[in-house]
Amino acid sequence: MRVCKFGGTSMADGESIRKVMEIVRRDASRKYVVVSAPGKRNKADIKITDALYACFSALDGGDFDEKFSAIYRRFCDICDDLGLNIDISAILDGVREDILNAHSRDFTASRGEYLSAVILAAALDVPFVDTAGLIAFSNDGELLLEDSLTRLRAALSKADRAVLPGFYGALPNGEIKTFSRGGSDISGAIVASAVGADVYENWTDVDGFLSADPRIVRSPKLIECLSYDELRELAYMGAEVLHPEAIFPVRRAGIPINIKNTFHPSAAGTVIVPNVRHMGGKNVIAGIAGRKGFSIINIQKEMMNSEIGFARRVLSVLEEEGVSFEHMPSGIDALSVIVRDEYLEGKLPSLIASLWRATKADGIDVQSGLSLIATVGHNMTSRQGTAAKIFKALAEKHINIRMIDQGSSELNIIVGVDSFDYEKAINAIYSEFSVD
Repeated sequence: MRVCKFGGTSMADGESIRKVMEIVRRDASRKYVVVSAPGKRNKADIKITDALYACFSALDGGDFDEKFSAIYRRFCDICDDLGLNIDISAILDGVREDILNAHSRDFTASRGEYLSAVILAAALDVPFVDTAGLIAFSNDGELLLEDSLTRLRAALSKADRAVLPGFYGALPNGEIKTFSRGGSDISGAIVASAVGADVYENWTDVDGFLSADPRIVRSPKLIECLSYDELRELAYMGAEVLHPEAIFPVRRAGIPINIKNTFHPSAAGTVIVPNVRHMGGKNVIAGIAGRKGFSIINIQKEMMNSEIGFARRVLSVLEEEGVSFEHMPSGIDALSVIVRDEYLEGKLPSLIASLWRATKADGIDVQSGLSLIATVGHNMTSRQGTAAKIFKALAEKHINIRMIDQGSSELNIIVGVDSFDYEKAINAIYSEFSVD
């Protein structure tokens, strides 16, 4: 049995949806389908989810109807193109009234997936099953995975085939709660785990995971096979093919994920498995990914290494200020904290003042303009000289390394470079390993 999730580009218009229908009908084992809201049809277009967020922002501004009318036309055009015999106007009128009554940002955003699923279910002539009462969140907004799996098993045991909306579930009081952006990937993984799928197929608009960002590296190689851990590292560091949290629901059940291209269905795609070594992976690295937009908070204090609780006080300040950190390299008399710039917005003066009070440091300074680059791969642990090759590649391109960190699992090596060297650094590392 296969569970399929189709992303926004796959649901963008009638022509794309017909490709989805062909894929589902081609294999009878594709029984349960999870869908995203329609994405962009072209570069100038807007994603339906973004259009719905704009509608919510306009609820008190007077131009809600104008913004919703564009969404209304988009879904009507899709139904007309598909020749569906459903009263989409009445459905959209109901959605409009529900948005106005709910006055909820999450509810408003969720209607893109809801409408996508209603339309695809009608097109395939299979039941529509709403995830609102099936994917459960706590009052604090945390996913209740076990409850969700139990509810989904019970509901889907009554439906041999079904189409479900991704991206959302509900709080205990029935209020709609959404995942973070890209969360339909998580929804699909939960459904796959609930029904004990043999494979979770995630259909998108690329042939699979590439070993580097094609906007930076020219024609990077396709990764045929990844482990769950490698995927999570790459996704977290900016490889955006799959939501990094989509791993957890399928991981414990050992369900492989297959990244596939709706517009090139014959391509094998990328397979994600528990351990890539079991699949005969030979490459030293799986891929390279990175992010811009980090700052380094440097804290200097003599005899810091002998001061018990110093790091704890630093972390306590970050917690109190609501700031997450990425890495915390340290020396004998210095400690650095790497933080995303977005987490420091509006908080930096207060954070620095609190660090001075808590640490009684000799000096604190902040350096911005940092980018992080992760070189990821299981086989790094069994190959000598991997780090040396990375540093050699950067040195030959005269790129200064401002931070080095290697995870305890030896799954990745992360370097920090100046953001103006970011693209050059990724190309240098990729070229060094591209012959493997």
